[in-house]
Order: sequence, then C-alpha cells, then structure tokens
Amino acid sequence: MEQLVETDQEIFLFLNNLGNPAFDAFWNLVTNKFTSIPFYGLLLYLLYRSIGLKKTFVTLLLVAGLITCTDQLANVFKHWIERPRPCRQEGVMEIARFVAVRCGRFGFFSAHAASSAGLTVFLGLILRRYWKGSLIVLAVWAALVSYSRIYVGVHYPGDILVGWFFGIILGLLFYKGWKVILKKYFTIPSSPEHKTS
Repeated sequence: MEQLVETDQEIFLFLNNLGNPAFDAFWNLVTNKFTSIPFYGLLLYLLYRSIGLKKTFVTLLLVAGLITCTDQLANVFKHWIERPRPCRQEGVMEIARFVAVRCGRFGFFSAHAASSAGLTVFLGLILRRYWKGSLIVLAVWAALVSYSRIYVGVHYPGDILVGWFFGIILGLLFYKGWKVILKKYFTIPSSPEHKTS
C-alpha cells in the first residue's frame, strides 16, 4: 500500500508540474463546476429533442439523484479514509503547483471525477441512439474535468481513478433504472384485441 501511495504521488507530481502559468486560468475555469452550465444546457436541449418533455423530466430527476449519490459517496469516503489532498500533504505540497482557488482537507476520492463519469455513462447511453458521437464528447468533457483536478493541485490520479470507478458503476445503475421506469410508465400496453390467444 505504501508503494502504491508513493507511485500515486510521483505520477501526480509529474502531471501537475507539466502545468504552465499561461494555462492556469484556463484549467481553473475548467475545474469550476459553474463553467459546465452551458454544456448542461446543450445536453438538456439534446435530451428534449431526442426523448420528449416527459421523459426528459424523468431523466433530470435521475440526474439529480445520480449527482447526489456520487457527491455523498465521495464525502463518506473522504471522511472515512481521511487522505490529505496533495495541496495539504507534507513532502508533496512544497514541490507541487497549487493554482486552485482553495484547498479542501481530504481528497479520496474525487467527487468531480465521479459525477462527470457517472453523467457520461448515464447520459451517453441515452443519447447515443439519437446523436452519434455524444458518448465520446461526454467522455472528453469528463476527462478534461478530471485532469483539471490534478492540474490545479487538489487531487491525486488515484482519487480520479477511484472516482471514475464509482461514477461508472452508478451511471450504469441509474441507466438501468431509467430503462425500467420508461418501460413501466411510458410503454403503451397492447390492447386486448391485439393479444394472441
């Protein structure tokens, strides 16, 4: 375990120190959750065009549930594991580039990575039938958001990978739930005269 932690720190320092002050503002913008609002608006429009108003409303309720689950699960792990963020870890913070607006206490695992991965899987599986390449676009967005957490100095790569793991699992579960709900409430039942004996 100690070797794994050291390797994680080494990879973090390598990736983090690739940064350049000229790009700091850009990555701080990417890592800010409010920056993604226009992207969410586009996804909402695509959902509405693809599946209609009622199904979009159901989808948004599940999106809210998915984000809540990833955030709360990340918080449980952070206060259980209590792994300091790299910007608070002695031996790391002295040689890392910290360009984030603030540095929280614990970082394992990344809620940003978990929620972006969960949304990528959930919405990507829904939209891929209607908009070619939507899953790839979502995956690129999730990768940028996740990498930004390393760039600004607040998460190790291990935090990101574990966040992706839980995000993908939850995204798949919510997608399965979405299909069950749509099948139960939005499938038109066969009329008696169309049933075969």
